[in-house]
Amino acid sequence: MLTTPERNRTIPESRYNPPSTSELYHSPGKNTSYRAFLCPKKVDAMATAKKLPSGSWRCLVYTGKDENGKKQYKSFTADTKKEAEYQASSYLVENKTDHKKELTFEKALDSYIKSRESVLAPSTIREYKRSQRNDFEPINKKKMASSTQQDIQLLVNDKTAEKSPKTVKNIHGLISAVFRMYRPEMSLNTTLPQKVPKTLYIPTDSDIAKLIDTIEDDEDMMIAILLAAFGPLRRSEICGVEDTDIDENHILHVQRAVVMDEYKNWVDKTTKSVAGNRYIPLPDFVFERIRYRKGRIVHLKPNQISDRFIDIQKRSGLPHFRFHDLRHYCASIQHALDVPDAYILSRGGWKSDTVLKQIYRHALDDRAKIENDKINEHFNNICNTKCNTKKKDAE
Repeated sequence: MLTTPERNRTIPESRYNPPSTSELYHSPGKNTSYRAFLCPKKVDAMATAKKLPSGSWRCLVYTGKDENGKKQYKSFTADTKKEAEYQASSYLVENKTDHKKELTFEKALDSYIKSRESVLAPSTIREYKRSQRNDFEPINKKKMASSTQQDIQLLVNDKTAEKSPKTVKNIHGLISAVFRMYRPEMSLNTTLPQKVPKTLYIPTDSDIAKLIDTIEDDEDMMIAILLAAFGPLRRSEICGVEDTDIDENHILHVQRAVVMDEYKNWVDKTTKSVAGNRYIPLPDFVFERIRYRKGRIVHLKPNQISDRFIDIQKRSGLPHFRFHDLRHYCASIQHALDVPDAYILSRGGWKSDTVLKQIYRHALDDRAKIENDKINEHFNNICNTKCNTKKKDAE
């Protein structure tokens, strides 16, 4: 039996499992100088010294397992119980501190990614590992404890010269996440490159009609374009739609997506965000087009949709724009029809209005051009009249 320091409660030996790591937390309710140390997370009691037949006190600290899987302990013996426990706690604190001092960014990043593999999307993990291989060479071998803000700023400066602002922001975001986990006392205040506004091309009604007219004997692409333009669905969502996701009321339940994992395999996952899991009432002509298809509605992978779309677009003679811009077309049409933003966000699976603002800004730019042309035409007429009158008088 072991005696715990709280309420002199005893627990059977079989229930006492020494901690497998030296991760510790402050023991609650203890204010004495030596007992305000740390106790193992996995045990509801502080490591307690036991009295030996000789009269001395011994406290054991779990240090791991040997090559045969046998548990190993470090022993601390003293004349008093308090002294033995104090030696053991000091060892734990020093051992933990030494470990943190030796931890490099490379190892911390690897540990961070592994801790997120079960909760993040496969595509996100794939991008983390790609970035891990290519983006952190200047700081990989640096110890977390000695890394400085300047180290991070220099890395960001180097990446800014060769990558887009968005990519640099993603790289810095991963660095920040690692520091928050393994060195939370350090707050990064890095200057990032200024964001460059995207130049969007929003397809028009006539563009969509021309695309549809251009498609020849490719039912998969026809359906993909219809779902993107009139859904609107993302490529990954289109590839994940099954016949069982659509009911007789023309309601499509968007609940899965197809993405590439770190091994370049296409796998199913949940939608991009909670907002992405949604129900969309389909137009009648779209429903009729897909109602009799079984299994996956579109038998293509996301990259195949993009490749085929480029070919269709070239044959149509339309200006270049992305397959993803079909979603923006859908949002812009809803906006033009005075559909409330909240419903546009819900139908499109957007969790914020950032994309909508970009689309609306584009619409405003187009409108501004029309209005500015009207203004300039008026000014030109006035100026031409006066200038012509003066010229005639001079003659």
